[in-house]
Amino acid sequence: MVSLSPVDAAPAATVPAAPRRRPRGRPLLLLAVPALVVLTVFFVVPAARLAWLSVSTPELGLDNYTGLATDGVVVTVVLRTLGMATVVTVLCVLCAYPYAYLMTIVGHRWTAVLTALVLLPFWTSLMARTFAWVVLLQDTGLVNGLLTAVGLGPIRLLGTTAGVSMAMAQVMLPFMVLPVYAAMRGIDRSLVDAAMGLGATPVAAFLRVYLPLSLRGVAAGATLVMVLSLGFYVTPSLVGSPQQSMLAQLISVQVNQLVDFGAAGALAVTLLVVTLVLVAAVQRLTRTGGAPVGLVGGAGS
Repeated sequence: MVSLSPVDAAPAATVPAAPRRRPRGRPLLLLAVPALVVLTVFFVVPAARLAWLSVSTPELGLDNYTGLATDGVVVTVVLRTLGMATVVTVLCVLCAYPYAYLMTIVGHRWTAVLTALVLLPFWTSLMARTFAWVVLLQDTGLVNGLLTAVGLGPIRLLGTTAGVSMAMAQVMLPFMVLPVYAAMRGIDRSLVDAAMGLGATPVAAFLRVYLPLSLRGVAAGATLVMVLSLGFYVTPSLVGSPQQSMLAQLISVQVNQLVDFGAAGALAVTLLVVTLVLVAAVQRLTRTGGAPVGLVGGAGS
């Protein structure tokens, strides 16, 4: 009978598997090729073409840009576009923030219902929604009927800045709700509880802990709404009037009616530059580190 020594009887030591190496270098960059191709074909090339037309038509030079800068109508339209986009963004923030907060505190079933209500506009044609606003904002429409019932109406809304702002805000609202909700879902609510445990009131804990942590989502949604609002065309055209013309409508007039591709290219480049400046400004403002204000120096201070 063969006896086994303790060394022979011990199980063989398991050799740990070598960690997998992540792909590096060129194989990883190949994943971005399809997106880069689409971006180049459908954005970079047209944008470069417009930029070239803006300095080469009707003759080489910067006459189109100097003409825009000295044209009072163009300056008014650009300022109106920026103002309208700002108003729509503010309206979306005021409506989306409490709605997104409600989505985070209700149960799963109600969260699904509220999410479906947010996504419902995406299932309807933009043209159909815009014509619906034309009906609602008429002098005898539902909105004026409600305002009259509470003693505030009737008010002329169709063809006014207020009417255009309301219609645009309804279209843009989902683009604000979803980023804010995504940011709020990632907030650890125990931080708010800790702040209140240290003596902060619920309002102070919200303003100094929860609100700063959710501002990145607000900034992302506001940037998205602002950028999309700058190029809006359908809703201002149908709900508004020539007095509410925005930059996209002016570009359409330059191309379709005046056949001035140089001026249209200059307007398009101006819109692109304004958009890039806004995005860069938001990125710089939100690139902050460290803890929220409410966590520094005591929650109740």
